[in-house]
Amino acid sequence: MTTLLDLKSSVLRQVQRSQSLRSRREPPPPTASSPLTHCPDPIPRRISEESVEFFERMNAILQKQENMMRAAQAECQRGACTVPPPQEHVDQAFIPDRISRTELDLLYEEAVYTVVNRVGVPSPEHVKSDDELFAYLLKVFDMGEEEHEIILQKVQESKRANFSLRVSVMKAKNLMAKDANGYSDPYCMLGILVGQSPRETEEKKERKFSFRKRKDKLEKRSSTKEVLPARCIQVTEVKPETLNPVWDEHFVFEIDDVHNDLLHLDIWDHDDDVSVAEACKKLNEVSGLRGMGRYFKQIAKSVRANGSASSGSEENVDDFLGCINIPLNEIPVMGYDTWFKLEPRSSASKVQGECHLILKLFTSQRDTALSKKETNVSIHKKLLSQIVEYEHAHVKREPYNWNGQVSPPAWTVLTHHAVQTDLSPLQQAIIRWQCYSSHHRTQRVCYSLLLRLLRTIDAEWDPPAVRGDLERQLSDSFRLYTEHCLCLMKNMRQVFPCTSAAAITRYELMLRGIGYMQNMRAFKTVCPLRNDLHLDITTAIKKGTAEWYESLIARYKPEEGTLEEQLKKLVQVIDAVCADVQRAQNIYNKLFYSAVKVDFFSISYRLLEKQVADDVNVAMERVCGTLEQESSRLTQTMGETIFELFMSLKILKGFREFLPLKDAKMLALTGFHNWFKSSIHKWLQIVHDRSCDRIRKAVETDKLGPLQQAKHSSSAVEVTACFSQVREIWVQLAWPDSAGAFIFVTRLTDNFCSEAVCYSEMITHKIERNQLGRDHKSFTVQPCFFSFFFSPPLPSVSPPLLLLAFC
Repeated sequence: MTTLLDLKSSVLRQVQRSQSLRSRREPPPPTASSPLTHCPDPIPRRISEESVEFFERMNAILQKQENMMRAAQAECQRGACTVPPPQEHVDQAFIPDRISRTELDLLYEEAVYTVVNRVGVPSPEHVKSDDELFAYLLKVFDMGEEEHEIILQKVQESKRANFSLRVSVMKAKNLMAKDANGYSDPYCMLGILVGQSPRETEEKKERKFSFRKRKDKLEKRSSTKEVLPARCIQVTEVKPETLNPVWDEHFVFEIDDVHNDLLHLDIWDHDDDVSVAEACKKLNEVSGLRGMGRYFKQIAKSVRANGSASSGSEENVDDFLGCINIPLNEIPVMGYDTWFKLEPRSSASKVQGECHLILKLFTSQRDTALSKKETNVSIHKKLLSQIVEYEHAHVKREPYNWNGQVSPPAWTVLTHHAVQTDLSPLQQAIIRWQCYSSHHRTQRVCYSLLLRLLRTIDAEWDPPAVRGDLERQLSDSFRLYTEHCLCLMKNMRQVFPCTSAAAITRYELMLRGIGYMQNMRAFKTVCPLRNDLHLDITTAIKKGTAEWYESLIARYKPEEGTLEEQLKKLVQVIDAVCADVQRAQNIYNKLFYSAVKVDFFSISYRLLEKQVADDVNVAMERVCGTLEQESSRLTQTMGETIFELFMSLKILKGFREFLPLKDAKMLALTGFHNWFKSSIHKWLQIVHDRSCDRIRKAVETDKLGPLQQAKHSSSAVEVTACFSQVREIWVQLAWPDSAGAFIFVTRLTDNFCSEAVCYSEMITHKIERNQLGRDHKSFTVQPCFFSFFFSPPLPSVSPPLLLLAFC
């Protein structure tokens, strides 16, 4: 503080020793004026203009960070338009093999066989016409008419598909109470009624069938056609004392005539020690198969043999609770999963309640070449892959955003094939995931589709149902998709640029998908060793960031050219790094952290900061060595470049404030200012020289008239602006070392003093020259003060320095 006050006193003494304009005196002749002691010798007009340009360039450098932030905001706004995202090129190793022509022909036969053997009531979105389906398949498989006719004839001559019915008796509710305790002990008997003639069908509408009611008549009938086969009768467990039983039991029935057969289900209240239900179970034990025997009358005989139903009325055995009749030709393609209302067996019966059944028709035997050598899962996967490839190729608008929806003919073929081959919902979900994720590696689709498929697998997941090849294939699909995403992460700056809103949206969905995958039960089951996804993502980020920086070096080539050219190229590299770090902090880090809990900014910033520090350190060592060899000479352009390099590094270093506290320590740029200490000293001299040039130019162009309403001339405004800019340069420099900063402050203060006295003497001489030849005998100039507050951002130099210049 004492030194600063001494400097201010020195300025005042210098002004007081100079010729004072407070007394009357004659101005000396122009030839008698001597050179100023505080400024360089007069310089040409061109150099004065360069001084103005120098400060303009300095101002542009100081505004670089603000301009960078505005550019980042504008970049995001430009990305709001519907610009297609860049292509997502991947390694050829991720591209699946194409199917051969021979395999396509076999697959086409499978598709035709599916169409010919369709059963079930189609939904509104299904195509009903065989011709329309065949026309679609011709396009999908690129098949000619002749080849189609040959394959169609082969299918028509082959053995028709054998169908079976899977029945899941889930539960019932609101049943009648048959026991004295207000409950019932319900169980179900269900079976298939063989196909009826039209006359018999009409008769059945007038009366309800009952297994128990017709048992005596069945015994008396001699025709085996009229006897209900015991192989078509199955029974559930008895649920004691409940009106809302839960069975969750599953049965399979072979179907002779899928178009005419009928599913019949009775619900009875179990009362006796031995009943039809238990007799049926005993018969099952004898036959070795659940619900298998020869005829229903054998069950009745078994009941009598046990002595529990040989006497007494029908009502003494089991009490009827209701029945359900479902024609098989009324079952939808996708099956039933619904509640059915219980019906009475006659108008005199009183029943109530509903029963929840799940019904599904499927083929138990298919006469195709593929079905004899490959699994249903493998065949359906190939069929879906072929259709997906065709459907995606015909998407006209934004194919990269395809949500996987297929045309009605495609949906019809796929659903019928899945139903006929008895694929479970979980199997279908896995197949869809495998096909779409594999197709995505060659022709990108919407990531929301892939995320939706993953969620479906997770919702249907049942570990015991996924074993063997299916488990291995699912594991492979997870692995390939993960590696594909990691490859895209590595190239994210090219594949998902901030300039494309569509690309950023895709990137967010991709990250959410892979983040969801790592937490799936299925992923943890089939990929038990891949529990280090966070490490894989971190590695991909580091590798991609390092490769991106290497591409910057290859583009700008900072190792080529003169030393000054090398520094300018380094400035371009650092500015590009700062822009990348800005994007990482504003956009990418939010995506990574919300989706996969990875701190993208910290990973990329620390790596880039280290590489930049290494390159700049080497360059500045060459600069210091060169300056020493050239007797400390520093050209103006080199000084500007060094200052810009310093400011770019300062901007890059400033991003450390967004790092977690644990990552903000021991960074490579922590002491980077020490690399510039000698250069900044020399550069401050250049700033001083250009300031003097600017002051001289301001005095030369000053008309010595009031500026608008102010009581000062234009030169005072220009000099004040010059000092303000130099002050701003120092403030932006923000030298972090207190001891070094004090040295620079002393140097700058000395420069300000010299420049202030320089301006005072120059404006004095100009006023004196302008009085020559005038009639005024005396001219008195009132003291003119301008002040400049110099406030270094350091606690050690906190009081403002007031510089005074008198004119």
